[in-house]
Amino acid sequence: MTLATTTYRLLPEWHPQDGIQLTWPRHDGDWAPLLERIEATLERIVIATARYQDVLICVPDERTKDRLAATFDAYGVPASSLQLIVAPTDDTWARDHGPISVVDNDGQLAMLDYIFTGWGGKFPAERDNLLTQRLADAGVWACPVTARDFVLEGGGIETDGEGTLLTTDACLLNPNRNPTLSRAAVEAQLGEDFGVDRVLWLANGHLEGDDTDSHIDTLARFCDPTTIAYVRCDDPNDPHYPALAAMEKELQAFRQRSGAPYRLIPLPWPQACFDPDDGHRLPATYANFLIINHAVLVPTYGDPADVTALQALALAFPERTLIPIECVSVIRQHGSLHCLTMQLPQCSLARGMPAKRSAGTD
Repeated sequence: MTLATTTYRLLPEWHPQDGIQLTWPRHDGDWAPLLERIEATLERIVIATARYQDVLICVPDERTKDRLAATFDAYGVPASSLQLIVAPTDDTWARDHGPISVVDNDGQLAMLDYIFTGWGGKFPAERDNLLTQRLADAGVWACPVTARDFVLEGGGIETDGEGTLLTTDACLLNPNRNPTLSRAAVEAQLGEDFGVDRVLWLANGHLEGDDTDSHIDTLARFCDPTTIAYVRCDDPNDPHYPALAAMEKELQAFRQRSGAPYRLIPLPWPQACFDPDDGHRLPATYANFLIINHAVLVPTYGDPADVTALQALALAFPERTLIPIECVSVIRQHGSLHCLTMQLPQCSLARGMPAKRSAGTD
């Protein structure tokens, strides 16, 4: 298919980065029963990432800001690698309320600010939806921010950086996102905003316990323009097996622009994880890894398949260091490592410009 395109190009995750964005949990938010555990996981993400690039953290109040500054100083994280910005938020999922970065034909970076509705109105999201613009008003960004009248989350799209976008029917065509738009209209929007001329749609694949309506970053990920890592279920008795087997066949049928098949790297299927309080299944997935400069952060679950996942991703990223991050607590709130983060490409952060003390209030 050929889509209408503009001068914009959606950047792949492996594009050189200034840093990543995190949103720290509020003490009175959904993470309250697990606050110490999720903070420990976020601390590990910061420590690992700060070895390679900066970390922007949106924090709920000045007290948390001061506490984290002291904590990371004690861990030996350079203060120059951190930006702590006070800003009101609803939750922690920066992948879905953070900015999506594009470049124009002159290589100039811009950020697109999409409407975030808490995955189709499932959860409060008003403050998260305002966050990108509040950070712009606080002087955090070094590039312009443009609002888009379109519901979209960063976890719902993957790109090879060369004009191809990978996504799922269940998310982008869900009537809880942009109910008046047809598939063709959604594709036209993606072509206009991201300069893509090919959209690869997955009609199959889901994870129990997932609130996102099958975000692609839980199922299949571009590792480079010719390689896709994807979740494979090898247990015929697992309820996920039929849909993920059908998804695998779809991926095998996809072709690169050249007509060649993609190099497919299957990721292992961890043992079923269940919430200890009410017993519902949790969405553990190794596809929710994060690519940063010179490294890949990989979610682990205290499962024997953790090692197999790291070995598989080592094939996809032979020149990057793989860093396991334990994410058992993260899936208790139905996300994982990639969902917590948003990469910020080079020229995103106004490093030389002192940001204001906070990014606004309610």
